[in-house]
Amino acid sequence: MIKKMIEVSGLKKSFKTNHVLKDVSFTVHKGNIFALLGSNGAGKTTVVKILSTLLKPDSGNVSIGGFDVVCQGDYVRGCSSLTGQFVAVDEVLTGRENLYLIGQLKRLTDVKSKVDEWLSFFDLEDAADRKVSTYSGGMRRRLDIAMSLMGNPQVLFLDEPTTGLDPQNRIAMWDLVKSLVAEGTTVFLTTQYLEEAEYLADNIAILHGGKILAEGTPQYLKEIIPQRGAQLNFQNERKAVEAMKLLNDKGITVDSIEKKLPSIEEVFLTLIDEKKEDSNHE
Repeated sequence: MIKKMIEVSGLKKSFKTNHVLKDVSFTVHKGNIFALLGSNGAGKTTVVKILSTLLKPDSGNVSIGGFDVVCQGDYVRGCSSLTGQFVAVDEVLTGRENLYLIGQLKRLTDVKSKVDEWLSFFDLEDAADRKVSTYSGGMRRRLDIAMSLMGNPQVLFLDEPTTGLDPQNRIAMWDLVKSLVAEGTTVFLTTQYLEEAEYLADNIAILHGGKILAEGTPQYLKEIIPQRGAQLNFQNERKAVEAMKLLNDKGITVDSIEKKLPSIEEVFLTLIDEKKEDSNHE
């Protein structure tokens, strides 16, 4: 039986008259990558802050690893970790010193071996004893995540982790996230890059207007949008030309038919547009 690592039900949060989260519900299973998509200002970071105990919800039920985020915050923080949008490393210290500091703050046993382990995992061994001020953006982000993983949290929250990275470092970060999940970590990811969610996520939720518009696997989300047609494959160009003219009444054989499913980007834009149209008609 698959364990539910994150459970959110009826989550609401307002800032004065701004109702950011109106009724948010979703579930994340253990060992999965869950991506929360949404436009700027949709409330993605607000969700992450509530899940990581940095912000209290107005109402609703939220649990991480079976612990309530409001009543059992210490336990939630003990089993989870957060890497925010902005890299949080000390540039005066070396990479090794940053990791060692976190290990001491968390009172970990055998800190040295854990530091060496994560330096190796994140391919930072050669730069370990250099000041972080000399690191590239991709190296700083890797170190930032390594610091979050000191103590082996069950759940890792990644709030737009590839923002500002070049394409090469973004792809490297994707591979890194996949590796973390292979080691047993559950990853909750927010992103504005739709292809990132499509490549990484086991399940995706689309947040808009304070609510989840749709949730499911990438395949499921693609199939809930009306079909955009099909791709027909023929043995040669001549048949293709004939088919264009005579398919309906000549019974030309089609070698294969492939569904033309929309991309996650098309799904996202379609659902957002439909929501806007519904709002305009209200």
